[in-house]
Amino acid sequence: MLRLLLMLLAITGSAQAAGADEGAPGRAASTDSGEAAKPSSGAKSEKRLAMHRGKHKGRMLGWPVPEKALLAAPAPQPSGDLRIYSINYKDEADVNIFNADGSFDVKALAEINHIFKCRRSGLEHDIDTRLVTILSHIYDHFGGKRIELLSGYRFQRRTTSNHFHGTAADIRIPGVNPRKIRSYVESLDAGGMGVGWYPRVGFVHVDVRPPPSYRWIDYSRSNPDDRGRQLPRGFKRSDPES
Repeated sequence: MLRLLLMLLAITGSAQAAGADEGAPGRAASTDSGEAAKPSSGAKSEKRLAMHRGKHKGRMLGWPVPEKALLAAPAPQPSGDLRIYSINYKDEADVNIFNADGSFDVKALAEINHIFKCRRSGLEHDIDTRLVTILSHIYDHFGGKRIELLSGYRFQRRTTSNHFHGTAADIRIPGVNPRKIRSYVESLDAGGMGVGWYPRVGFVHVDVRPPPSYRWIDYSRSNPDDRGRQLPRGFKRSDPES
């Protein structure tokens, strides 16, 4: 009898141990009653940090934007006015991107494409009209102050960059704190935008992308000679850089 009792205790203990190991991964998700298990204060802090700051890699800090932080609908159409200056080519476009009927002015967009042309290759690319519209919003908001373009289209090796696809701009406005630019651009986001701030260099990156929207702060110095930004192997520029 004693031997049988000991055998039953051993079997029960083994089953309980196995159940604990198998059930551990799901404990944070739910209980039998369907209510979420309450995480510890440390887990809450980690979740909050991940939500608002993302993962810190080196000197860059990035995080996805929760849907509740986005605009419910796109911002109203801006005036269309845009004055933008390329610091690489020392050239400027001063245009209105809209026709009288609200459609895009093809000639104005061509001027924008020219200002955005790649610094290394001299090539031009159609710039996404969503990005151009955002730049017009910025121009309106900051009282018609000229926007300086540090980097627009980039014909480069790393083809995953939004710059490569004509959907990104690195900008600054003389006399305006980059934090204010960043804050305003973020307020325009109804989904599908990337906004990055580079404090050590003093510019704001703006792009349009598939959802989710993303934010980041990069404390490193921008490296224009990064290998991924170099021209594709075998490419030869037909005219000298200016």
